Amino acid sequence: MQSPEGEFITTVEPADAGERFDKVVCTYLSDCSRSFITQLIQDGHIIIAGHLRKPSYRVKNGETIQGRVPSREPALLEPEPIPLDILFEDADIIVINKPADLVVHPGPGNESGTLVNGLLHHCPELGGNRAAQRPGIVHRLDKDTTGAIVVAKNRQALDYLSQQFKQRRVRKSYLALVYGDVKSNSGTISLPIGRHPVNRKKMSTISNNGREALTRWRVKQRYGLATLLELDLKTGRTHQIRVHCAAIHHPVIGDQVYASAKYKRQKDGDTNLAAILVRVPRQMLHARYLELTHPVTQHRMEFEAPLADDMRSLLMDLAN
Repeated sequence: MQSPEGEFITTVEPADAGERFDKVVCTYLSDCSRSFITQLIQDGHIIIAGHLRKPSYRVKNGETIQGRVPSREPALLEPEPIPLDILFEDADIIVINKPADLVVHPGPGNESGTLVNGLLHHCPELGGNRAAQRPGIVHRLDKDTTGAIVVAKNRQALDYLSQQFKQRRVRKSYLALVYGDVKSNSGTISLPIGRHPVNRKKMSTISNNGREALTRWRVKQRYGLATLLELDLKTGRTHQIRVHCAAIHHPVIGDQVYASAKYKRQKDGDTNLAAILVRVPRQMLHARYLELTHPVTQHRMEFEAPLADDMRSLLMDLAN
């Protein structure tokens, strides 16, 4: 998402009715921590239906949430000894298998404990420009998406990788476990993506100013109530896979933003499988494969990130 600083307005959707006020705001301001949002509510920066409410207030369908995230001076980035699962590293780039629940770069409410903080500890040379809040970052993964992410360790690598992503010369392949039995074996989703016309903290295929977005997918495994897809991104829009999967009525399992309540309540089919899916705490989306040209050697390189333990265990449970 874009920087959460500034004013915003959104409407409570039916799937969120009855949820805590602070939890619902978290789905809209996904780059902010729950504690930071709670403080904003308590300080009166975020209101609902024109009133100040406690963070524990249970929201109602259709209520309007308005707020302002105060702009603040960027915090000085500090190195932190955060464990990194390194797939590759040399003098120019480092490729990480990012775990779930790790924010890529600092933002309001997440000034520390991010991948960038860990990288500064592991690669002190990234700290040469301490004013930059995203040193070396050329692309990102959502907080709860796992998998391969490449980081530049110097200016030459940063510029070269940035151009590769801009010119779509980087190949990215993902695995996503989605709700339902996808009928076809493969397909292409070509739907523009932009800001949701009502909920400005979400992306949508019905945006008034959407940009071209293309996702190709194929079925890897079927589980009845769920399907494992492999997806290749031909563009790199915010939340592209999550939005496109939801648009074809097969949202990513565990997605707290784009999977509506009707998908979370599985009523038909195997009740054991349904019980397993209900317990999934995060979106089951993994950046499996990354292919790029090395910024110095010019060699084409491929990286494959092993599945996170929770997603691997879930697939085993579904298969049994």
